[in-house]
Amino acid sequence: MRAFVFPGQGAQVIGMGKALAEAYPAAAAVFEEVDEALGEKLSALIWEGEAAELTLTANAQPALMATSMAAMRALEAEGVKVTDAAFVAGHSLGEYSALCATGCLTLADAARLLRTRGQAMQAAVPVGEGAMAAILGLDFAAVAAVAREASENGICQAANDNDPAQVVISGTRACVESACELAKERGAKRAMLLPVSAPFHSQLMAPAAEVMARALAEVDMENPAVPVVTNVLAHATSNPTTIRSLLVEQVTGRVRWRESVQFMVHEGVTEFWEIGAGKALSGMIRRIEKEAATVAVGTPEDVAAALASLNKE
Repeated sequence: MRAFVFPGQGAQVIGMGKALAEAYPAAAAVFEEVDEALGEKLSALIWEGEAAELTLTANAQPALMATSMAAMRALEAEGVKVTDAAFVAGHSLGEYSALCATGCLTLADAARLLRTRGQAMQAAVPVGEGAMAAILGLDFAAVAAVAREASENGICQAANDNDPAQVVISGTRACVESACELAKERGAKRAMLLPVSAPFHSQLMAPAAEVMARALAEVDMENPAVPVVTNVLAHATSNPTTIRSLLVEQVTGRVRWRESVQFMVHEGVTEFWEIGAGKALSGMIRRIEKEAATVAVGTPEDVAAALASLNKE
């Protein structure tokens, strides 16, 4: 059984998706439609721009979704359908890519929502007041305890439960820095601040959640063609009303990626296809479930390799 998973922020790189667009007209059409939806040439920034500008949250989020959808369209051009997967899931913004892939959201709506989401997240907290850090070598319970202890004079919470040995914390900078020191004292292998512009997936993002509630209320959603394993619940749903409310909760809530992968494995998934830029999710998945097979699909060569793996079955 197979699942399609979609990467989140941090996977962006200049040039992503360009080879797909050159090889597949359907992939090129994705970037054209996103450009039109946003009223700007985001594709030019993705393929030829400056990395610092692409990394800005308001650009990275729709750019990564566009790249994931270009890879999905390339697979579809080769006969691989989203319904060939038992589940879809995405890491943070990747959930929007998953919803677009399943037909729950249109491509144009997904692009506009992610632009709004990125702008709202950036505006929620003045630059420098918030921070995020990756804690390596402690399990979720240990990191959550450290975050609680460090949040006496502000906010610090476990934001991304990525895999058994990697948890990301988020909150006010002083509290996050304090948590890093506590984590090292408790045996963390590493505790490092991340190069992000805002404290995502923390209560500090409440103003952004309000913005997204209004934006999502104005968007039509269809029943997804494949059940979506959501970040907030770590299990599957196909109800658009539920999905809409969970996307609002997701802004301040924890990304339960480890549990989401465990849910899919428990349901019988043995193979995960990472659709889009990078291979970060593939690494996390293998650390969560050593027996799981992973396939990364972000270039024409990757598409060919994925098809070859299907032909061996």
